[in-house]
Amino acid sequence: MMRDFAVYIMATRKGGPIYIGVTNDLVRRIHEHKSGEDRGFTWKYNIHRLVYYETFGRADDAILREKQLKRWRRAWKDALIEKDNPDWRDLADELTP
Repeated sequence: MMRDFAVYIMATRKGGPIYIGVTNDLVRRIHEHKSGEDRGFTWKYNIHRLVYYETFGRADDAILREKQLKRWRRAWKDALIEKDNPDWRDLADELTP
C-alpha cells in the first residue's frame, strides 16, 4: 500500500498569515493545528483554516514541493489557493479520516 504525503497551506483568512507544511497524515496534522497540540507558528497566529493541499506518493516529492511553495511570492500562493478555493473556505471539513 502506498502512503500519501501532503503539502498543505493553512490561513487565518484571505490576506492574513499563512502556513505551509508537509505531513504523512493530513487529517491528523490538521487536527493537531486546530486543537492547539502544536504550539508553534499556527497556534501563535491563530491559523486554523486548511485552504489548500496537494498529495504525493513519495515523501521526497512532497518535501520538494513544500520548499518550492515557501520560496514563492505571496501573490503566487494566493493565486494557487484561489484557483480551486476562491472563498478560502476550510477544506478540513471535506477530509475523511
